[in-house]
Amino acid sequence: MTSRPKPERPRSRRSTGGGGRAAFFKHDVTSEADWEAACTRAVEEFGALDILVNNAGMGDIKPIEETTLAEWDRTVAIDQTGVFLGMKAAAGHLKKSQHATVINISSIFGTSGGFGVSPAYHAAKGAVRTLTKNVALHWASDGVRVNSVHPGFIATPILEQSRDTPIWDGMTALTPMGRLGRPEDIAAGVAYLASDDAAFITGLELYIDGGYMAR
Repeated sequence: MTSRPKPERPRSRRSTGGGGRAAFFKHDVTSEADWEAACTRAVEEFGALDILVNNAGMGDIKPIEETTLAEWDRTVAIDQTGVFLGMKAAAGHLKKSQHATVINISSIFGTSGGFGVSPAYHAAKGAVRTLTKNVALHWASDGVRVNSVHPGFIATPILEQSRDTPIWDGMTALTPMGRLGRPEDIAAGVAYLASDDAAFITGLELYIDGGYMAR
């Protein structure tokens, strides 16, 4: 008989800058064991788990004919299965909270066909959109709110390489407000949904996209 080794506890870093208290744990969102360990450590550090934001993600740009099964599986594992595992691992802790809320980061491409490429990304983000509503209904009577945020084109470091190129200009042209969003725009929406000001909101799709989906 053999036994499986216990999963390594996530390493942590702590910060108290700005008057708040934060801790960082490294974990693989595609690993159920890592999720369970991360949730346990969060409760150990802060005494409870009130807010879960599923934000890890990756993209792809190939059309369906060129997307390999391995590429599909990798994108879906991170963008879709990671959200499922996060909510599953956090469920028991969230139900003990009086202010429990989950915010899942989807995308405008979880609702639209985008540019006809990135099939795994679109499929995964669309699944996050529907999974959010499904769990919102399931947990509504438990006092756990579950909502999704759908960013448009956001000027994050990953897009900096396209600044002053036709790609950047194209994303700007497709955004009715005439500019790319800022990370702060997304953070503000997440902060609202996480707050008690949104106490009667669950199953919502919040689009922060400069009007992209209104076209």
